[in-house]
Parts: sequence; C-alpha cells; structure tokens
Amino acid sequence: MKILVTGTEGYLGSLLAPILMQNGHEVIGVDTGYYKVGWLYNGTELTPKTLNKDIRHITSEDLKGVDGIVHMAELSNDPAGQLAPHITYEINHQGSVRLAKLAKAAGVERFVYMSSCSVYGVATEDYVTEESPVNPQTDYAKCKTLVEKDVKPLADDGFSPTFLRNATAYGASPRMRFDIVLNNLSGLAWTTQEIKMTSDGTPWRPLVHGLDICKAILCTLEAPRDLVHNQIFNVGDTAHNYQVKEVAETIAEVFTGCQLSFGQSDGDNRSYRVSFEKINSQLPGFQCDWNARLGAQQLFDLFTQIDMSDDTFLFRGFTRLKQLQYLISTQQIDQNFFWTQQSKVVGIPDGKKEPAIA
Repeated sequence: MKILVTGTEGYLGSLLAPILMQNGHEVIGVDTGYYKVGWLYNGTELTPKTLNKDIRHITSEDLKGVDGIVHMAELSNDPAGQLAPHITYEINHQGSVRLAKLAKAAGVERFVYMSSCSVYGVATEDYVTEESPVNPQTDYAKCKTLVEKDVKPLADDGFSPTFLRNATAYGASPRMRFDIVLNNLSGLAWTTQEIKMTSDGTPWRPLVHGLDICKAILCTLEAPRDLVHNQIFNVGDTAHNYQVKEVAETIAEVFTGCQLSFGQSDGDNRSYRVSFEKINSQLPGFQCDWNARLGAQQLFDLFTQIDMSDDTFLFRGFTRLKQLQYLISTQQIDQNFFWTQQSKVVGIPDGKKEPAIA
C-alpha cells in the first residue's frame, strides 16, 4: 500500500513511518518542519521521502497513486492551540477537512485521522466509550470533534475514513516531546531528582505509548475495510487509565532517589476514564505492549544512555509551545504560521551565485 503520512517529522510520525516501511508499505511523508530542530537520539534506520509542505498547501497532484493517508499533522496540544486559536481552527479543522476532501476526489481509499480522547473533556460517566457524548474543553479538542463530524459524511464505497481517538501519548521518540505528562515528569525526575506537582494529581487520564498508537494505525490500514469503515476507536487499554498522581508515583519508583510532592487542585477540571474494549475486541492484531511503568523504565534507560542534560530537557525543540513562540518571535513564521521568505534564504555569501538554504 502506498501511504501518505502527514507529520512524519513529529513525535509520532518519526516512529510511525519506519514501522510502516518495515511492514512493506511505501511511505511518502509530509511535514512543514516546525520541530525539525528537535532530535534527541538516532532511533530509526528508515526515513521516508518527505515533502516539506504545510498541509494547507497539499494539492491533488501530491495524492496521485496514494492508497491511504494517515493524518496527524496539526497543532498538537492545548497550549499550542491556545497560542492563536483562529490559526488552530484554520489548520486543525479546516485544513484537515480540506485534506480529506482532496483525498476522496483523488481516489484515496483509506483515511486514518488522529483524533484524541481529549474530546471527552469532563466526563460524567464512569468509563466513556465511542458512543458517549463529547465534551471538549479546549480549541484543540473542539477541532478534533469538528473534523470527525465533517469527515464522517464523506464516507462512501470509495472513501473509507477511520478515526483513532488516542489516549495521552508517552514514551521515547527521536523527535521527543517533553510537554506531555509522563515524559515531562520523567524528565523532571532525571534532571532535578524531584517531582514537585502543582496539583493534587487526582484527575484521571488514559495513557498510551507512542509505539502502541503506531500499532493501532498499522492494524487499521491492514484490517478488512468493513471492520474499520467510518468507525471511531479509542486507542489504548482500559487498564491504563491512571490518576496523574499514580503516574508520578510510578516514575518516582523507577527514578530511584527522586523526591515526590503534591500541591492543591490547580483548577484543571478535565478528568475522564476511557473504555478501550472496542479496539481490543474488534481491531484484528491490536493490543497494547506497553504500560506506564515500562514507559518510565524506557525513558530512564534512554536518559542514562545519552546522559541527558538539563539544557537538553529544557530545549525549545522538545516543547511545542516554546518552539512555536520562538519561530514567531524570530519572524521565521508569520501571523498565519506560514514560513516567511527570510526563513528560507539565509543570504548569499560574497562570490556565490546560489543562496544558502536554511
């Protein structure tokens, strides 16, 4: 299968593309390159040919001969989404729906959309399922629900979308992120020998390792069409719903000598437990291989191997909001989050005819 993956230079995309290629699929990547500067370790042997392109600029020509699309290239968390809400809607909602319509028109048969369990927001049910009402609390989560609502009606005999509502991701990736909960707390434990929680840690969050998300995507692409056609799947394991304080305690046990403390409620009312029974019973080949303890141990081993420094942990390239703020403040991207012309051409050295490309 020829698969176009958007966001191949991101946290999940850098894990997914090699896995698809190892399983015999041809992969074309698309990435605008916001986070290219963040590279924590050499963690992959295969990288796909990648179009350096904003998803808002993808054309029908880019989709010729493509059998399936995995779409994950959006502004990727709540803080980044709040930085410029109107741009979040332009990229995450309008850009994603536009891509799905282009894909359908180009004859692309499979369309796998990376949604999020954050659409559940504040849940009143004990365990929410794919049939539960959504209650998004942020622009990022609201855009996920809008894409699902607008793309589902596009489904027909020639176009088969699937919506994967991922739990909160964690785990090692060459394009690392330290702005998600387990990774962040592990980095703090390593660099400061302390996890000082500002909240009481009582909210519930479902967690899933990045490699298990990749596994779900691979299984979706290879599943019989009728099993995944226009379906929503929560991605994770019901046993992997954790209170944030449980995650912190697990990390403190793995990062021995780390001091753990808790604060008061921080006003963040998002709390939800998610049922993952559907994906584990209906998607052939899927089950999670990781849990929070294994993920914390993986990060401890990685930090030990690379002798991770404070400067590395705090580097802007590993935190989405920091990197976007840097690109804006240095005028490398404009108010619409497009690369500026001066970001592309650094300058022409004396005596040279060709520009140096950034």
